[in-house]
Amino acid sequence: VMAGALVEAPCCGPCMGGSFGLIASGEVSFSTSNRNFRGRQGSAEGKVYLGSAATAAATAIRGEITDPREVQ
Repeated sequence: VMAGALVEAPCCGPCMGGSFGLIASGEVSFSTSNRNFRGRQGSAEGKVYLGSAATAAATAIRGEITDPREVQ
């Protein structure tokens, strides 16, 4: 949260794209969702990156996409 992350409770893939935390143009989302296509999580001008839960946790800690093996 201190790095600017918005953490959502676990939900189904389709729910992610229609309710909580939709991104605006130019915003970036890192998601553990199983789907990724333009406009999936909000604006078609936003960027969505998918990764594992471990990568998401490391990314939240560092505030940038991070390999979890780099977090001690």
